[in-house]
Amino acid sequence: MNLKLTPLPRIDRISSKEFQDEYLRKNQPVVIKELSGNWPARKKWTWEYLENAIGNTKVPLYDSSKEDASKKVNEATTYMPFNEYLELIRREPTDLRMFLFNVFRHAPELCRDYQSPDLLPNFLNRYPMMFFGGKGSKVFLHFDIDMSHVFHTQFIGTKKTFLFSPKYDRELYRVPFSVHNLEEINLENPDFSAYPALREVEGYETVLQPGDTLFMPSGWWHFMRYLEGGFGLSQRALNASWGMRVYALYNLIIMRHTDNFLRKMLGKRWIDFKEDWAFRRA
Repeated sequence: MNLKLTPLPRIDRISSKEFQDEYLRKNQPVVIKELSGNWPARKKWTWEYLENAIGNTKVPLYDSSKEDASKKVNEATTYMPFNEYLELIRREPTDLRMFLFNVFRHAPELCRDYQSPDLLPNFLNRYPMMFFGGKGSKVFLHFDIDMSHVFHTQFIGTKKTFLFSPKYDRELYRVPFSVHNLEEINLENPDFSAYPALREVEGYETVLQPGDTLFMPSGWWHFMRYLEGGFGLSQRALNASWGMRVYALYNLIIMRHTDNFLRKMLGKRWIDFKEDWAFRRA
């Protein structure tokens, strides 16, 4: 038995008014196939182009290890020169990923190669983030801590993607003081006897192809597996709701620092307590 997943809607293009009426206000994710059609990046951003632009800058890499009480949230597994990492994910499967790579800071000239979508105001133009992964690497199920709306454009490679509404926080076994669920859950082959609340969850699935832009509304859960080595770009827009902005500040300032403090003080006992809490809530 698999999760209840339906194909994610896919459209070619859309006006700002139609987008806000049909997707933003309805809190509905969608794939827009031609949103980046006129970006120079669609042709320019090859492996070689990025290697030349960013060179041997050392970058943090992350693997698929389970949450570790001895580390801070999002602490890197290892570091590697950027050009060597690109060669690795082009050459062979690896579970090493790179995420939240700030293009503006490392190679500002790349920011001339794309535009912010005209579908929404409040884009955080100083924080365009790139994501890279080798074949087989996966992004654990989570939602974004800053509660922004996200437009994620795939450039090279394909990614399997699952999306779930925020209303399923409990049923997805969300871990308290975190933005992820129980990491031992295999969403691609779920064990409903061990995690029975998953039977109540409904979501979407899609495979992101080069050129696709995925719109993820604020707070939506997402899981991704790289079917091929590749990369994409995420652009973020602030949620217009002041309530959601306050929630984002809570996540960033209070929740994250509280979690890091208690990891340091209690170690594995804190991790075990959170995981037991998530299971009992579900």
